[in-house]
Amino acid sequence: MGFFDFFTSEIAIDLGTANTLIICNDKIVVEEPSIVALDRTNGKVLAVGKKAMQMHEKTHPNIKTVRPLKDGVIADFTVAEHMIREMIKMIHPGRRFFTPSLRMVICIPSGITEVEKRAVKDSAEHAGAKEVYMIHEPMAAAIGIGIDVEEPNGNMIVDIGGGTTEIAVIALAGIVCNESIRTAGDHLNNDVLDYMRRQHNLLIGERSAEKIKIEVGSSLSELENPPEDIEIMGRDLMTGIPKVVSVGYSEIAQAIDKTISKIEDAVLKALELTPPELSGDILKNGIHLTGGGALLRGLDKRISAKAKVKVYVADDPLRAVVRGTGIVLKNIETFRGILMT
Repeated sequence: MGFFDFFTSEIAIDLGTANTLIICNDKIVVEEPSIVALDRTNGKVLAVGKKAMQMHEKTHPNIKTVRPLKDGVIADFTVAEHMIREMIKMIHPGRRFFTPSLRMVICIPSGITEVEKRAVKDSAEHAGAKEVYMIHEPMAAAIGIGIDVEEPNGNMIVDIGGGTTEIAVIALAGIVCNESIRTAGDHLNNDVLDYMRRQHNLLIGERSAEKIKIEVGSSLSELENPPEDIEIMGRDLMTGIPKVVSVGYSEIAQAIDKTISKIEDAVLKALELTPPELSGDILKNGIHLTGGGALLRGLDKRISAKAKVKVYVADDPLRAVVRGTGIVLKNIETFRGILMT
C-alpha cells in the first residue's frame, strides 16, 4: 500500500436489509447484520452488527436495537448513517487520525424511488464518502456470478435478499425488464413466527424464526435428503411458561408457502414482460438465483417446475452482490454506463 493509498480509500458496499457487506482491496472485510444498538437516554451508539444482534430482543428499557433498513431501503436515516460510519471504521480498526477521501459504490434495489436513492447517497456522504456511485442489485449480482453483462445475450437474475426480491432480465449492460417486490427473507421469518404462534401456541423471537428458516426451511414439502428436525424454545401462550417444541421441514414448507408463491408469481410476471428474443436466451441460459433466499432448500426446483426453465443457484449466493459491486469498483471506467451518481 503506497503513501497516497492512505488518503483515498475505495470501498464497495452491499447495504442490505438483513446484512451489510463491505469490500476493500478485493477482500470482504466487513460482513455484519444491519442492526444498531442505541442508548435511549442520549442516542449514543452502543454496538453495531454482530454485537448489536446479540442484544436484539434481549434489551432493557435503556437500550433499543434498530434495523435502519426496511424492505431494502433506508427507513431510519440517522441510524443508517451511524451504522455505515461504524462499519467503515471496522475496515481499519485503530486508525483514527484522519478520514481518507472515500469513493463508494453502493448497490440499491431496482424498484427504488428517487427519494430513497437520495437517502442512500446522503447517508453515504454524511458517513464520509467524497464520491458515491450506485448500482442496481440484480446487475451487481450478475457481474458477481461471472456473467458478461455487456453481451447481446439475455440473462435472468432472481436476487432474494432480506427485504426485497429483485428479478431482472439483463442484456447489453442494461436492465431490459425488472420486477422488484418487497417480499423476501424477513417475510419468511414472519411466516414462521405466525405459524409457531398459531400451530404450537409458542411465542418465539425474530432470531429463533431466522434459525428455524436456516436450519429446516424448505420450499418443498418433500425433499430427497431432508434436514433433521430441530428443537426450538419459546414461551407457551396458554400458560406463559417456557417450553420446547420440535419442528420439521415439511411444517415450515407449509408455513412459508404463500410467500414463496408471491416470489414465483413475480418471476412469471418478469418472464411475461421479456421481449421474445431474450425469452429464447433465458430458456437456453436458465434463471440464476442469488441472495440469501437462494439457499432455501428446494427453491430452485420449485421455480423451475413453475416457470419451465432451468434454475441455477449461484456459488456463494450471499456474497454475489457485494462481489459484483467490488468488480465494478475496480473497473469503474468500464462500467461507468451502468452506474448512477
